[in-house]
Amino acid sequence: MVESSVFTKVRYNCAMTNTASLLHPTVEEFLQKYALVYKIFSCDPDFADTAPFCEKYGFAEGQTANTIVVAGKALPIKFGACVILAATKVDVNKKACQLLGVKKASFASGDQTKELTGMQIGGVTPFGLPDIPIYIDAKVMSNSEIVLGGGNRSTKVLLDPKELLKMPNVEVIEGLAVPRG
Repeated sequence: MVESSVFTKVRYNCAMTNTASLLHPTVEEFLQKYALVYKIFSCDPDFADTAPFCEKYGFAEGQTANTIVVAGKALPIKFGACVILAATKVDVNKKACQLLGVKKASFASGDQTKELTGMQIGGVTPFGLPDIPIYIDAKVMSNSEIVLGGGNRSTKVLLDPKELLKMPNVEVIEGLAVPRG
């Protein structure tokens, strides 16, 4: 459910909107189906990647969340989606392998991600994914609001991370992400 009819620019360098039709169609349908409370805003596709996005629109990396698709290396390939804060990285060699029940895993390629999700890199989001596990790093839940992709490079979704718990296949995981560096 979109939170109100019109959002105004408050503390971020962007204008909020209630135009859910700007989102990837699968994302829009998913958000409505599970009655998540969220805000939508448009962004310049050239600034959809995390660092340029945060700089241009005034969001902190600590509140911007990325959805990273990971893939087991053995056949049949097992996929999972990891939602982590932008200031961190997925512990793919240990935690992701453990969660997927595989010996080796890596980040899914751009082609694998697009084929699996139907979403563009720079806009991948946990909303509307196929039937795969969605792992949310526990640090994500410590924010009052987070920013996630809208399924494309031209929209973002802002919401309370507790809303993510309304989704199917979600599990909050301690230690899914580790500090960058």
